[in-house]
Amino acid sequence: MPEMPEVQGLADFLRTKLLPAEAPPAVVSDVEVLSFAVLKTAGVPLDALHGQTVEAVERRGKFLVVTAGGLHLVMHLAKAGWLRWSDALKPGRLRPGKGAMALRVRFAAGDDGKEPGFDLTEAGTKKSLAVYLVRNLEEVPGVERLGPEALDVGFDAFAVLLSAHRGQIKGLLRDQSAIAGIGNAYSDEILHEARLSPFANASKLDADEAGRLFVAMRTTLAAAIAAASGRPASELKDSKRQAMQVHARTGQPCPVCGDTVREVSFADSSLQYCPTCQTGGKILADRRMSKLDK
Repeated sequence: MPEMPEVQGLADFLRTKLLPAEAPPAVVSDVEVLSFAVLKTAGVPLDALHGQTVEAVERRGKFLVVTAGGLHLVMHLAKAGWLRWSDALKPGRLRPGKGAMALRVRFAAGDDGKEPGFDLTEAGTKKSLAVYLVRNLEEVPGVERLGPEALDVGFDAFAVLLSAHRGQIKGLLRDQSAIAGIGNAYSDEILHEARLSPFANASKLDADEAGRLFVAMRTTLAAAIAAASGRPASELKDSKRQAMQVHARTGQPCPVCGDTVREVSFADSSLQYCPTCQTGGKILADRRMSKLDK
């Protein structure tokens, strides 16, 4: 799932294309819905975007927002969605089907006569990618519920969040209403950097552990955003994979200590961790109600 760093990278990339420094901003010429399940709003017709000039491209949590003519096209890429940019889309409309294509946004042709644009795609059969067209960002339920951005939270506020959360620390990091922008992958990476078990109780962390976690959250996300900055959309996924220390690296050696990276699987997700770095060498039981083996 694209998380804060990748979505920020996409926003930065799109901004260079749609709001270039030395050329007029892009103008929306067409929006095609190719998977009817993707569009979650009906109050504002997509035709309302036609002819509108792009005013801003930004990120809110894990949402990508393109604003044109006072309207906000809000996109959540979910687990398997992605954005593909083209400097020259082929003319003509596409036929809706059962493939990966979900949405196409086309912009007015430049002096070269070519129409640029982007496609939203989603791999797999489970379709969760979501697109909203609204006049007010707060009309999008996921945006309205967002907590503060992870990199905007100060330590004192972070400590309050920890003390108030009675569950596992990984769950808190992924809770978008508490801290916006972190998902499954970067929560694994942050906890590895902080040398904390994903199942540690947030409210029971001592001052040293809380401090390590706060610093790890900031440094991990800042480094990932810096790595994504300036990259084209087509390179962001590979950049993320290459930077991971433990996430999606089950069975490989931990780059810090050399121990084998382990996994705990759940119904629709999994987490990875290093026993030596994070759990004092203990192996977390790989079952839905996992506890440390005794």
